[in-house]
Amino acid sequence: MELTKDLTEEHKLIKRMIDILENAANNLENGKEINHAIFENAVNFIRNFADKFHHAKEEDILFKEMIKKGMPEKDSPIEAMLIEHEQGRNFVKDMIEGINAERKNGKKKIIGGAKGYIELLREHIDKEDNILYPIAERMFTDDEKKSQFKEYKKAETKKGGNSTVRKYKFMVTSLEK
Repeated sequence: MELTKDLTEEHKLIKRMIDILENAANNLENGKEINHAIFENAVNFIRNFADKFHHAKEEDILFKEMIKKGMPEKDSPIEAMLIEHEQGRNFVKDMIEGINAERKNGKKKIIGGAKGYIELLREHIDKEDNILYPIAERMFTDDEKKSQFKEYKKAETKKGGNSTVRKYKFMVTSLEK
C-alpha cells in the first residue's frame, strides 16, 4: 500500500495551477492588464485545495505520525516543510493584497506573490515527492499506512471529499483553456 500516492496525485493538480499562475504573472509583468478571474481563481485553489485540503492531510496526519515514529520535530525535513507551507501562505496574502490594491502597486504585489509562490512550491513539491514521501513510505508498516489512509479519507470527507477534487480539477482544466 502506498501511503503518499494520493498526495503525489494532488501535487500534479497543484503543479498545473502553478503553470497557469506563472503564465498569468508573466502576462501581467509584460504589461497586460490584470486578469482578476485567473488570479482570484488561483487564490481560491491555493487556499482551499492546496492548503486546506492537501496541506491539512500532511500537517494534521502524515507529519504528526512521522514525528511519533521518531522523525525529529525540529531541524528536520518536517520543520522545513511546515516553514515552507507558511511562506506559501504569505505569498498568497501578497497576491490578495495586490488584487485589492491600486493598479500600479497592485501589479507588483501580485507578480511578487505569484512568482514567490511558484518558485517555492515547485521546489517544495519536489522535496516532498522525492525525499519526504519516500521516507514516510519506509517508516510505516502496512497496518500503520492503512490507519493513516483512513484518517486521510476522514479529513477529505470533512473538506468535501471527491466533490472538492472534481471541483478543482474542473477549475484547473477550464483555466488551462
